Parts: sequence; C-alpha cells; structure tokens
Amino acid sequence: MMKRTCLMLVLFLSVLNAFAQSFEKTNLGIKAIANGNQVEIQFYTPSIVRVIKIPAGKSFVKQSLSVTLSPGKTIFQAQQTGKVVWLKSEKINARLDLTTCNVEFSSASGKALLKEKNKGTRFTSFNDTGADSYHVYQAFALEKEEPIYGLGQHQRGELNQRNQQYHLEQGNVEDAVPFFQSVKGYGLFWDNYSPTEFQDDADETSFKSQVGDGVDYYFMYGGNADGVIANMRTLTGKVPMFPLWTYGFWQSKERYKSQQELLNVVKTYRELNVPLDGIIQDWQYWGNNYLWNAMDFLNVDFPDGKKMADDVHAQHAHLIISIWSSFGPQTKPYQELDEKGMLYNITTWPESGSEKWPPNLDYPSGVRVYDAYNPEARDIYWKYASNGLLAKGIDGWWMDSTEPDHLQIKPADYDTKTYLGSFRKVRNAYPLMAVGGVYDHQRKTTSDKRVFILTRSAFAGQQRYGANTWSGDTGSSWDTFRKQIPAGLNFSLTGIPHWNSDIGGFFAGAYNKSSNGGSGSKNPLYQELYVRWLQFGTFNPMMRSHGTDVPREIYQFGKKGEPIYDAIDKFINLRYTLLPYIYSTSWAVTAKQSSFMRALFMDFVDDKKVWDINNEYMFGQSILVAPVVKAQYTPETIVKVNENSGWNKKEGKENDQKAAIDFTAEKSSPVYLPAGTLWYDFWTNEQLKGGQELIKKTTIDMIPLYIKAGSILPMGPKVQYATQQKWDNLEVKVYPGANGAFVLYEDELDNYNYEKGAYTEIEFNWNDAAKKLTIANRKGSYKWMLQNRKFTIVLPSGANKNVTYTGKKLEVKF
Repeated sequence: MMKRTCLMLVLFLSVLNAFAQSFEKTNLGIKAIANGNQVEIQFYTPSIVRVIKIPAGKSFVKQSLSVTLSPGKTIFQAQQTGKVVWLKSEKINARLDLTTCNVEFSSASGKALLKEKNKGTRFTSFNDTGADSYHVYQAFALEKEEPIYGLGQHQRGELNQRNQQYHLEQGNVEDAVPFFQSVKGYGLFWDNYSPTEFQDDADETSFKSQVGDGVDYYFMYGGNADGVIANMRTLTGKVPMFPLWTYGFWQSKERYKSQQELLNVVKTYRELNVPLDGIIQDWQYWGNNYLWNAMDFLNVDFPDGKKMADDVHAQHAHLIISIWSSFGPQTKPYQELDEKGMLYNITTWPESGSEKWPPNLDYPSGVRVYDAYNPEARDIYWKYASNGLLAKGIDGWWMDSTEPDHLQIKPADYDTKTYLGSFRKVRNAYPLMAVGGVYDHQRKTTSDKRVFILTRSAFAGQQRYGANTWSGDTGSSWDTFRKQIPAGLNFSLTGIPHWNSDIGGFFAGAYNKSSNGGSGSKNPLYQELYVRWLQFGTFNPMMRSHGTDVPREIYQFGKKGEPIYDAIDKFINLRYTLLPYIYSTSWAVTAKQSSFMRALFMDFVDDKKVWDINNEYMFGQSILVAPVVKAQYTPETIVKVNENSGWNKKEGKENDQKAAIDFTAEKSSPVYLPAGTLWYDFWTNEQLKGGQELIKKTTIDMIPLYIKAGSILPMGPKVQYATQQKWDNLEVKVYPGANGAFVLYEDELDNYNYEKGAYTEIEFNWNDAAKKLTIANRKGSYKWMLQNRKFTIVLPSGANKNVTYTGKKLEVKF
C-alpha cells in the first residue's frame, strides 16, 4: 500500500512538473505556471502586450480604471523551445522562461528592448481592510546608459528619470503616473492604483505597490516616442479636441473677491487692447468655509452668477469656475452624500471654518472629500455642478484638489472604504475618477459645448477627459521655474498632452516684502521672473497667469511704453498670432497622437546630446523654445533681511539696486540646436546649422526661438480674442532647407460636430529642391467655413507671394 502511495505521489509530482514546464495557448496569448506563479501574456494589439502574474492557484479578476481598449484579434505565434516559450506578433517578440518566470521583450527584428530582472517578481500577502491581497513588486533590468522618461509630474528638475526614486502618490505638486518610456522606443504602464515606490539604480528598475491582486503591466513598442504615446492613448483613450478659446490667454488670481472685481478685469483688458479669452473665478464665491464648494453663488459679493457669466460673454470672453472634491457641512451636496455614506473622514482642506490664517482648529470646518469612485456619488456631484453652475452659463470647470488634498495623514486613513475597495487600493486613481465623472456627464448632457476642465492632478488615461493639468501651488522662484520645464515634458511623455503652470508661481509673498508699496508686481525681482515665466507659458498648451500674494493682471506691472508691460503685451499677442499653428497642432494631437510639448529626443533621437536637455523643447513639431531660465537683470536669491527688503543681502540695499536696473539692456543666453537639420532664428530669420551650442542675444522681451527647416507656419491676425476674426487672410511662413508639410485645421470651434466629420484640412507641402509650395485640395466641410481666402506665402529671405485659394489645388513657385 505504501509503495502504491509513493508511486502515485511520484507520478503526481511528475505530472505537475511537466505541466509547470509547458504552456497553454489562448485566443490572446499564453498561460503558464512558472516558478510557482501563474503567468498570462496577452496581445491587445500587435504592439501592445499585457503581462499578468499571480501566485499559482489564485484567481485574478480586474476591471482596469485606466485601460479602455479591449484586446483585439492579433495574429501571433507561440512555440516552446526547451524551457522557454516564445510569442511573436508582427511588432513584438515576448520570451517567457518557464524556470525563472522572467519575461523579455524584443522587436520583431530582434532588437533587445526590455527584460525582467531575475527573481524580480514578488508577492507578500497581507489583509487589506478585510480583503486578502498582496504587496506586489516587479523589477526590470535596463541597459546602463538607457534614458527613460515619464512617471508623471515631479519637481526635481530632471528630464531623464534614471537613478531616481519616487514615492508615487498624488499630491499638490506631484502627479503620479506609473508609466515610463525609453529612448529605445518602448513604454511600460504599471496598471496599479495604490501608492507605489518607483526605484531605479544600478541594479534594477522596479515598481513596488502597496496593494495588488497580482502583477499587472502593459508593454508597448512604438519604435519612437510618438509611437509609444500613440500606443498609450490607444490603450487608455484618445484626446478630444479642446475649444479654440482655451488656447488664448487666461487671467486669474487667488481670488477675485467680488463679481464686479472680476468683470472689471475683463473690461480693463478690453480697454487696453490686450488680448484675453478667459477669466477664472477661484474659491469662496459660495460664501464661508461651512458652505465650502456649495456649487452656488451664496456670497453676497456675487449676487447674480448668471449675470456675471452673461457680462463676461458680452465682452467676448469665457468664464470657468472653481469646484472641489470636497464639501462643507452646510451644503446640499454634503447632506445628500452624507446620507448615503459617500463622504470620507480623512482630513482635507480647509481645516478650519474660520478664514483667518493660520487655521484655527478650535473651529473645524467639517469639510469632507466625496467618494468619486462611486458612480452614484458622481451623479450627485454632477447634479449640483450642472444645476448650480452650468445652467448659469459657466464655460468650464476648474477642478481643484483632485488629488484630493489629504492633510495630517494617518495610516488608518488608507483603510477608508471606497466604492472600489480601500482608499489604499485605489488612491492614485482618484483624479481620473473625479475628472472623468464631470466629463462623462457633460458629454451626456450636450454635444453643443466641448468640455473644458482645468485640474490639479492626473492619472494614466486622463487625456480622454478634456482636462488640462496644472502643476499645482508652486513657489515663485527661479529654481521652481526651471523645474517646470522637465516637469511638463515628463508629464506629456506619459501620453497626457495638456499641461500648464501658474505663470509667476503661486506663492509670491516674499517679493511683496519691499519698499515698492508692498506689491511684488512693482518689484523688479519679481517683474523679471514673471516675464520669463510668461514667455515660457506662451508655449504651453494653456497660457494662464495665476497666483496669490501678487496680482498678475498686465496693468499691475506698469503701463504701455514701459519695458515690463511691453514684454508681457508682446508675448500675449504672439500667442494669438500663433493660434492657427496651435489649433492645428491640437488636431494633430487628437487625430495623429502628437504632443504639444516635445522633449528634444522625440524629434532628434540620434543626437545623444539632447537626451537629457531639460531647459529646451519643441512646441509642436516646428518651434524650438529655449526659455531664459536664469535671472539676467536682478539677483535670483531672495533672503528676508527685514520687513522692508526682499533682496539678497549680498546684493546691497534695494534702492541702490533699483537704480542700476535697466530692462532695456541686451543680455545673452546659451542655446543648443539639435543636429540633423538647419534652423532659423524666429526673430531675425538667420539660418544656422544644427549640432552646435551658441550664445543668443536676448532682451527682456525676447527669448531664443528657432524654427526647424522644412517648417510651414501659418500666422494669424492681430485680435483681442481667439474668434474675433476669421482666418481668411493668413500669412504662411515657409522655412526652406528641407521638405516639409503642414495641415491647417479648422472646425466649428466649440462643439463635437468634428467627431461627425464637420471640419476641414488644408495640406501645405514644400518641395525644397523645386522651391515649390503646393496647397492641396481642401478636404471636408463644415457650417460657415470659408469658401475663398487669401494666403501670403513668405520666405525668410523676404520673398513673398499672394494667392487666392478657393479650395482647389494651387502651386506656388519661388
């Protein structure tokens, strides 16, 4: 009997071992048992592969919050050689070692891309608020000199994310997106929503998440950065078109304290003939903190919200308004959500019912965050936003604190029950759910008005929700300003293209400590920083001036004819001149998976010198932007010496320095021009070879801007708001030295009819050898489109030709 039992055990182990050394082919890929883990490799497309690992014998069922793509039918091969299983599609090869459980990826041509580290998969079981779960960990082995980019928005100033460690958890100025892409042309999305440790060092590149039912990630191969971004958006959602007016200039501050004050700002811009498309109302239009986020005009200084919106519209501007992820105890939304158990007990902003600073905790505000993971709670949230604000004519949403604000953090806070499990399990996806709730509801309400959301936090997939993320409540300093450039570039490299920052920084109080009437807008130190930040903001997807302490309206900085005022005015007007280029780039983002802010390696990957340049970038595919990121006229460092001075102690007294400042003086700034193309100085039309660093002359109203050879740049009319004039007489600048193409896009501006084909494309092609510009037949149509128009074609040499375009093909020879 014992012999028989032993024989059966040996037979069982033999069968188990044989099973462990083989695989099962599925419709999507394979399943296998390897090194005690169940592994599943699935093709979603020929260039996107999903890898799932769980301990053998466990089950894995997950509805991704980020991924919207269902796996398609991909033709692939699966075969076993010894203890290795190979999967091959037309784009990717995946290799699974049945002994170690390691997965490796290469291109279809055999180029090595990424491999998991040996023994790099770990599961540690724990009880997550009553649910059996794991701490999950996966490590990869990258090549030593291989740059990677992405991971969301971080404030360290690095572009290349090698040798970095991040605690990926949503915060005011930190946006956690567990996705990176490599200069080798692949990307990896770690599909997990819990707080996660990212680590890269000489030994490994790893993700370690606090909660997970298994390892779950997507590997994608695009061949280059644009291809990776296209795959990420295919996986998690495409980018809708934003209204044209969102690309104009936006004025804001913390906060306009009355309806009349806000209207006077718009009125003054119009009187000064300075372009403006948007004004933003920050918090407390609802009243006191106990009425926090009531989504209604309850403040006596905002007597009629509908009239306020109507008056803004009468001046050809747009109004967006602040809404939050939390509610005060005296609001109707709070009471309805509280009755249904849809509010959290974590500490959030504001902590006190008193508006005095610092917060008086003897009078707690009672403000609580709502459960945005709950579809019914999102319904309730929208009901009040729609009835209280949208119905009054609000044009868009400033969704603040979408991370959400989490103060005085306690470990027990993460045990908070949400609709989808513990807060710990889904914490990082909160902004995706909160922003998505507003977008989805408005899309169901109307297609006549495009959704526009300004938000402080983001997660993978948020590009599908009509949202522009800003970099949070940053401080006003040159160091912080410099860090915004790589922060925005890495954020864009996760596939989320719309990003901006508070022009001038949010907290500017130190600059008010001066004898200039206590106003930073009159302080030369702040004036220089603000102008340089605004020039950078001109080449962001949203150009928005905002902050506390220092008012930012143009007239606060002086008057026409003065250097600072004129510099601000010049770049606001430049933004409007570029609107045909910007709006067409927006279409390229939507239709072609392009990006606004482009790290230089995206377009010049063969030039290794650009792989880690963190202070230059391409805006669209034609304009190289090199912001001036160091003070040239004033000292950078602010030290609070006393109440009357905000100047660096080493630089002497304020009045002495003030007399020496000449904002009309010429300065200079270093610039690197990427190799592989010719460049044109935007200001002078001077032609320069790429692959060189040069010193560019600058002034307070000029930063280095260069146009890539082969570019075609449509320039719009001088206007006071985006839709003031039709584009019926555009100047089209052509930059010889290479063949080039550009598609001019137009549509009905603020509805979703483009999704039904209501738009036009006019393609321009430059043949450099023949010195000929071909304007193709117009494609498409929409209501009120221009049937006939004039183009003035201009070369850097000054040569120009005027043509009348009727929608039929034209050739213009030079």
